[in-house]
Amino acid sequence: LVRMKFLQILSRKPGSLEILFQIPFSQKQFPYTCLSTSACVYSKKKKGNSYEQVDQEKYKNLVHSVTSYKTSAQTPETILEEDSLLYGPPAKHRPPIKAGTKTPKNWVPLINPSKRILPVSSDSNVPMKIGLQRTKMPSVTRILQETLSPQQVFYLERWKQKMIEELGKEGFEEYTKNLFLQGELFHSALESIFLSEEKAAKEQGKDDVVAGYLSSVEHVLEDISEVKALESGVHHETLQYLGLVDCVAKYRGRLCVIDWKTSEKPKPFLQNTYDNPLQVAAYIGAINHDANYDFQVHCGLVVVAYKNGSPAHPHFMDPDLCSRYWSKWLLRLEEYMDKN
Repeated sequence: LVRMKFLQILSRKPGSLEILFQIPFSQKQFPYTCLSTSACVYSKKKKGNSYEQVDQEKYKNLVHSVTSYKTSAQTPETILEEDSLLYGPPAKHRPPIKAGTKTPKNWVPLINPSKRILPVSSDSNVPMKIGLQRTKMPSVTRILQETLSPQQVFYLERWKQKMIEELGKEGFEEYTKNLFLQGELFHSALESIFLSEEKAAKEQGKDDVVAGYLSSVEHVLEDISEVKALESGVHHETLQYLGLVDCVAKYRGRLCVIDWKTSEKPKPFLQNTYDNPLQVAAYIGAINHDANYDFQVHCGLVVVAYKNGSPAHPHFMDPDLCSRYWSKWLLRLEEYMDKN
């Protein structure tokens, strides 16, 4: 503060600063110490530097090694050597086996290599309809129901409890009963259409519910031809299971097992149909190993029809996709056999 006042006084008198900052060889000059702004003039005794106590010779090599490299001298090899020295060799663990990689113990091919295909007969335009054999063999539906995953059981039970809360127990029973009835009427109407029973189809079509489903699948029916089987029983002679096939016909020129499904919610992807692809694969394998059918099927089709009449979603299953679901079906079949 004293220095600042001193400078202010000098700055008011002209020529004072020139005298103050004149060159050292001038006759009149101020001692430089009187203008010093350094704190050393007023500071206390200077503290000693702690670095001066360090043994410079001892750490000379260390300092040189740190300051002499601009970049790291480490390489991937030296890093691995260092890690191995510090932590030991890396442990080699096998990756966990995915559930999808599991293979069936009792492998049976989807396509029957020993099946004899008979020549096309004159009455081949009449769809087959074989009655379902009532034997001790389990059905495809029963096998799938009793081998649901814990996750499937959880979501199914949660949906059931939610519906019971909304409708009550009796209301829920009535709701499920109506769903099954709608499905039966829809299948009967389709059967009448394929059998060219237009009168019967029109009578059934008067029902608003069936009319909505039929309107939903109208664009799919245009791509279906050469119906070979309708509501026909099948059984796998080797694996000993049976089922009732909705339809076997050509879809866009390729012979398929067709499964008609009804839904109140949209199912635009095959994965939305849950176990329906497994059911189709099981029916394909059964037909190909059933002596009652003189043909083999390589493809499948899951058609989801909607009550409100919105366009149905047809999900086509090519031979590769059918083979994948066939493997999954064999695993579910083995699981059922182990339980029973």
